[in-house]
Amino acid sequence: MTTMIEQDFYSTIEKSGIAEFKDRGSKFIGYAFPISSVDDFKKRLEEVKKEHPKATHHCFAYRLGTDKNVYRVSDDGEPSGTAGKPILGQIDSKMLTDTLIVVVRYYGGTLLGVPGLINAYKSTASMVLQVTPAIQKAIEANYTLTFDYTMMNDVMMIVKQTNCTVIEQEAMLFCRIVIGIPKARLDEALYRFGDIRGVEIKKDA
Repeated sequence: MTTMIEQDFYSTIEKSGIAEFKDRGSKFIGYAFPISSVDDFKKRLEEVKKEHPKATHHCFAYRLGTDKNVYRVSDDGEPSGTAGKPILGQIDSKMLTDTLIVVVRYYGGTLLGVPGLINAYKSTASMVLQVTPAIQKAIEANYTLTFDYTMMNDVMMIVKQTNCTVIEQEAMLFCRIVIGIPKARLDEALYRFGDIRGVEIKKDA
């Protein structure tokens, strides 16, 4: 029986990258983007299509979420399984998530055949990931804190010391902040927030 190891970190890319691959006259241009939602993906794909309106194909694959359960592939008119899957294979071989790769193809007049296409899309995806450094990010649990504004300094000090991410912040007489607490520091952070009188902490659904 294999047990799932609890991960405290996940790998993604920090910035976008671009690479080019040529085979028998066909030109393949690969774009890698960090994305955090399906809306992000749609925007990025639209940008690439606007930049290459005359391209023969705009194939892509993405994987989203720290559990890596959300993904999609598209061959965009290429023979089934020759584009999207090989692109996703490269994202998965680097164990990345929150990552989108779009490969644009300009047809060069010579048919590459199924093995040729698989190799071209795989190579283009691999090349763009070579020029796009991967980074590790902490897997976070989201919590909402509510407290009197006089506690702001104490709360923010713990946020900083435990490497939490501030997602939302409303600072009035009564403050509300939504933070992402790294899983590896969760117990420590909750214990310390619980130590401050008058701070309410609630886990986000």
